[in-house]
Amino acid sequence: MASSFQKLSIPCVGEVVIPNPEPVNLNTNLNCRSKSYTKTLSTVAVEKTPTAGKFGSFGGAFVAEVLIAPLAELEAKFNSVLHDHEFKMELATALKDYVGRETPLYHAQNLTNHYKNINGEGPEIYLKREDLNHGGSYKMNNVIAQAILAKRMGRKSVITATSAGHHGVATAAVCAKLSLECTIFVGTRDMQRKPSNLQLMKLLGAKVKLVDGNFQAAASESIRAWLENLETDYYLAGTAVGPHPIPTMVREFNSVIGKETRKQAMEKWGGKPDVLVACVGSGCNALGLFHEFIRDESVRMIGVEGGGSMGTSESGDHDELHCASLVRGEIGVYHGAMCYLLQDGEGHITTAKSVASGLEYPGVSPELSFLKASGRVDCYTVTDEEAVDAYKRLCRLEGIIAALETSHALAYLEKLCPTLPHGAKVVVNCSGSGYNDAPIVLNMS
Repeated sequence: MASSFQKLSIPCVGEVVIPNPEPVNLNTNLNCRSKSYTKTLSTVAVEKTPTAGKFGSFGGAFVAEVLIAPLAELEAKFNSVLHDHEFKMELATALKDYVGRETPLYHAQNLTNHYKNINGEGPEIYLKREDLNHGGSYKMNNVIAQAILAKRMGRKSVITATSAGHHGVATAAVCAKLSLECTIFVGTRDMQRKPSNLQLMKLLGAKVKLVDGNFQAAASESIRAWLENLETDYYLAGTAVGPHPIPTMVREFNSVIGKETRKQAMEKWGGKPDVLVACVGSGCNALGLFHEFIRDESVRMIGVEGGGSMGTSESGDHDELHCASLVRGEIGVYHGAMCYLLQDGEGHITTAKSVASGLEYPGVSPELSFLKASGRVDCYTVTDEEAVDAYKRLCRLEGIIAALETSHALAYLEKLCPTLPHGAKVVVNCSGSGYNDAPIVLNMS
């Protein structure tokens, strides 16, 4: 790993990538092209596009021409605020007084004891408690920063899409605080699973628009709506996917998670974590924890995806529906960027499915795609059933109710802990609270 890692180049900020001569037209088709088309895009991306805004061959901005100017404006403003003292002070105050940072790095003693062997040896497990943020998840880190950015750009209205609802609730809350109009697209399937989050968004003043399907469909529809109002609306991306500079921007605003973790680890045991573990849907919570430690070769980083159900389909075949883009996906272009994604033999996007709605996205962050391809991040899957078991385990051992998304990361401890030396420090990103997941868990019990 060391030799390949030394070659890594992780840009924090880059230029807007020049579009491919055959861009994906977001007005008509938001999905990936066929595999033959994908191969052509991959070749062009490597040979003819600037390296800025790219992570190896991943990333880029394969978009319709109408989006080039808005993305350039967004990047310019993003670059500007990164060095703007007023912006940084406003964001720091909001993160502290409104969001509730910093979040604890909690030593899960009972969970640690659960994984001790008969000799009382095993790793020490810590939880980065992002579930304690206002709104119940890590989503506030990025949302509050982008909302402040939107105000500075003179926007008065925000458009976004959500799945599990944590991003939607966070966006609605922040828009209320900053007096921004808010429109949130939600898939009907996700709404049925977590209706209380839909109610919260409405109570917070957001206009909610339902889209048939799940987050995949809601995200596409929200982009279409933004295209109709580019000059007045701000698209508040909740995930580190899409065309440059969105993946870099979302990761940057979530990187506070890893920065705090480094500081807290030094305070607690005088060193760095040995292993970082995070669930992976689109990849932004994982990158929020990982990015600070990418160049620390001694820190192992593990992303855990949803492997689907162990059950069988109606035909009696093994259920192949999952959301493991990194483990089982192939390279293609989706929502304007090159990444690992789920596609069939024809190159068409396939359905992402998980017991955790926040993991149901067929693509993944281009930066995380690069880290996986280079070997810097190890990627694994756990089943729906294993995630539900981990949800209940944390409830009973620690009195903490973690989201089903987080529970995928917790479930992998079953396989990871027996392989680690005594005293190894493991940090799991507790990305969100799971109060709204309780009915799902109880129905599966």
